[in-house]
Amino acid sequence: MRERVEEVLNKVRPMLQADGGDVELVDITDSGIVQVRLTGACKGCPMSQMTLRNGIERVILKEIAEVKGVEAV
Repeated sequence: MRERVEEVLNKVRPMLQADGGDVELVDITDSGIVQVRLTGACKGCPMSQMTLRNGIERVILKEIAEVKGVEAV
């Protein structure tokens, strides 16, 4: 599943990188929670939670049914 999550993250990465940020996969828990770390400009951005929920999580949940959620660590 890790490879599938990385493929999806590669789809949203250009959007983040255009604003000077990025995302890295930290872990996938046994309960299906994808843990990511926002880096660069995304790290301290006040809109980062919106980016996480409306951008990253929405795409991952749509493409990988086994994933139950996404959280920033």
